[in-house]
Amino acid sequence: MPAFQARAAVFLSALWWGSLSGLGFVVVPLLFKYLSTQAEAGAMAAKLFSAQTWLSVACTILLLLMLNRKNVEHAQSNDEARKITAWVVVGLLLTLLVEFGVAAQIVNARASGGNLRLWHGLGSLMYLGQWICAGLTLWRVSSRA
Repeated sequence: MPAFQARAAVFLSALWWGSLSGLGFVVVPLLFKYLSTQAEAGAMAAKLFSAQTWLSVACTILLLLMLNRKNVEHAQSNDEARKITAWVVVGLLLTLLVEFGVAAQIVNARASGGNLRLWHGLGSLMYLGQWICAGLTLWRVSSRA
């Protein structure tokens, strides 16, 4: 991978992982601590998680374009690129599943008195999965740069 692409991949990976970390482990807990009601904090968190989805999608799509096998020169690099690509794809899929599957179920559960705890827990686990995928991507991409 050319030097510019390698540095851009590290930057995108760091942006993806850092934004997930900041939002999930700092911003949202502070919302629930300092806003006046849980409903208000939940509504704001939902908007922030939705914005995070699109940042994650942009980072992962750009990473996938950079990791395209045509950009990799050596057989060993191809194997490493496939491993990194797998983490990026899993992270992207988790991102989309949370946004278009779990988030809708949370809204429905809140409105109809459904199993909010189940959907919130599943969404939290999937968010953690995204964070792990982004962290592994950052780790691997930075070791290649």
